[in-house]
Amino acid sequence: MRDVTLQKRIRAIRAKLQEKKGGCLVVTKPGNVTYVTGFTGDDSWAVITSRAIYLITDSRYSEQAESDCAGCRVIERKGSMAKEAARLLAGRRAAGRILVESTTSVAEFEALRKNVKQRIRAVSNIIESVRSIKDAGEVAAIRSAVRIAAKALERVRRQMRRGITENELAGALDFEIRRLGGQASFETIVAFGANASRPHHRCGNRKLRKNDTILIDFGVRYKGYCCDLTRCLVVGKTGSLYEKAYGAAKEAQAAAISRVRAGVKISEVDAAAKDVIRGYGLPVYGHGTGHGLGLEVHELPVVSASVKARLEAGQVVTIEPGVYIPGKLGVRIEDDIVVTETGCRVLSSYCGRHEG
Repeated sequence: MRDVTLQKRIRAIRAKLQEKKGGCLVVTKPGNVTYVTGFTGDDSWAVITSRAIYLITDSRYSEQAESDCAGCRVIERKGSMAKEAARLLAGRRAAGRILVESTTSVAEFEALRKNVKQRIRAVSNIIESVRSIKDAGEVAAIRSAVRIAAKALERVRRQMRRGITENELAGALDFEIRRLGGQASFETIVAFGANASRPHHRCGNRKLRKNDTILIDFGVRYKGYCCDLTRCLVVGKTGSLYEKAYGAAKEAQAAAISRVRAGVKISEVDAAAKDVIRGYGLPVYGHGTGHGLGLEVHELPVVSASVKARLEAGQVVTIEPGVYIPGKLGVRIEDDIVVTETGCRVLSSYCGRHEG
């Protein structure tokens, strides 16, 4: 089944290569290498030609590559990645321009240009555009990651007691994720009280108080796929401003989710959430309302006002409106959503809701 899935992906990517008049594609972005080869190690490139897929790696990963990449030809490099790719391309003259992912570093791109005689050009989003549409297996993996996240958060709730620090709570959550067979997909954010007004707060030694609020932004990686969730909780009593902010964020999220379906302008989803926050007379958040999910925590599509594209069936996105008042509070509610032809499915609706 895995081979069939990879073959389908490669066919779609080769079709896009033909549109760009490319003879082959040099893949350097780690998530894209995994997507086209099945390889889950590090420090490797892939090369896609009209007839074959090559994985360039080194001796640290050779054994793993032979196991992971049944449909690829594995090349163990001796020199730099760029020189090995150039040697491979020189021996297999492509009928068209050599395309290289634009995320490749300038130094590596120049090294390729220096060692390759054929025409070479940087391109963007060839693989990412294919990756944005998830198949049933990918959606199932994300759902499994969500289930691990839900169980881990439930276990950690028992430790949310007065005196615990942000660092300690984040560490406890990461530990439970590991115990359940997953990995944290990014650095866990735990923010107590006013610290939550910073969307990407770095955990510190601030202690949980008798009457306090908690914002937890965390994710799980399982079988290579990521989930991304944010939950707000209350310990003891909280004030009316916080309740207003939470109510606004919750209503904003519901408004955005109600707009999610194939064919809808992405900017309309963003606007639906922000209009609700504005209607409450609260500060409108500056970040986008969401982003794509998959092998990476941030993928296409981006859910923001500046995006002109429309949603497509099979995309998995986060919806995460927030309210931030510096020095006072921060609220954000984030769920993972799969887009369908007629609407959407919330993959994370059972994962830990707000508690008063």
